[in-house]
Amino acid sequence: MHSLLNDYLPVIIFIAIAAVIAVALMASAIVIAVRKPDPEKNSAYECGFNAFDDSRMRFDIRFYLVAILFIIFDLEVAFLFPWAVAFKEVGVFGFVSMMIFLGILTIGFIYEWRKGALEWD
Repeated sequence: MHSLLNDYLPVIIFIAIAAVIAVALMASAIVIAVRKPDPEKNSAYECGFNAFDDSRMRFDIRFYLVAILFIIFDLEVAFLFPWAVAFKEVGVFGFVSMMIFLGILTIGFIYEWRKGALEWD
């Protein structure tokens, strides 16, 4: 049992050091932080909402739309990286499959563009 504890001793030390650093950083932020609120600090952020409002308030659906569009096109890039790395191994079938995938995504992008989903009026 004693040798098992010796095996985990570096992990326990690492966790203890990480906890001490985390507590020290949080405490230093509380102690050192400057608390001089002004109207500009308390004004609406880039999202357009007041900083201290009801958390259950309604907000524009365009935020959801932008998030969904970002996820869709972010996943496109996530599929392109492994394909590009294994490009020599996938052959013609892999190339044609990826071109079909990119074509479908391009058609979807053009559809969204024409419907005005990318406009922020």
